[in-house]
Amino acid sequence: MLHRRTVGDVMTEEVVTFRPDTPFQEVAALLDANDIAAAPVVDANGAPVGVVSASDVLRHETGMPDPQGQDGNDERTWGKARARAAGALMSSPVFTARADWTIPRAARELRRRHVKQLPVVGDAGLLTGIVSRSDLLDAFIRSDVEIRDEVEQDILGRILGLDAGTIAVEVRDGDVTLRGHVPEPRLIPVVVGLCQGVDGVVAVDAHLATAG
Repeated sequence: MLHRRTVGDVMTEEVVTFRPDTPFQEVAALLDANDIAAAPVVDANGAPVGVVSASDVLRHETGMPDPQGQDGNDERTWGKARARAAGALMSSPVFTARADWTIPRAARELRRRHVKQLPVVGDAGLLTGIVSRSDLLDAFIRSDVEIRDEVEQDILGRILGLDAGTIAVEVRDGDVTLRGHVPEPRLIPVVVGLCQGVDGVVAVDAHLATAG
């Protein structure tokens, strides 16, 4: 079976976290020291209950609410600007991911929620990591050689059992070109579909015919 990388493969497991009672100054210092844009707030059991971002800290420092009104009602917004601890500063509810999610599913969730990272939780709802946009992008940035090797060795060889050289594979900037023959016509869409599922593949151009 073709291995598709998941959130668990790319997430960061060592996560900077805060408790609801973490003082504002400590929140600001840890975000700055670790050069991160946001970090989850967890309860006593380790379950995420919110997220504090650098923009929350900046709005607190200036004493101003979110100019785009994304923090909800005015009372909540001004409360965050006056917050003394992470619990009052954080955004909640928190949107989370699972380690077994595929990379495309996590990317869609980030886009749908308009966030830059998602805390990752296990079956018990406890924090196990965090995944960011850059983590997901890295999964798609692969060399042409890596992509070609996976197509030739895993898809054509191991999965489909085709002899080496039956199909020539060329990869340029993530675009895969296939030339050659397959034993039966029904295999052509199968080959194309499997190649399209390889991480890093942008498009597949198939020039395949039936042998004989």
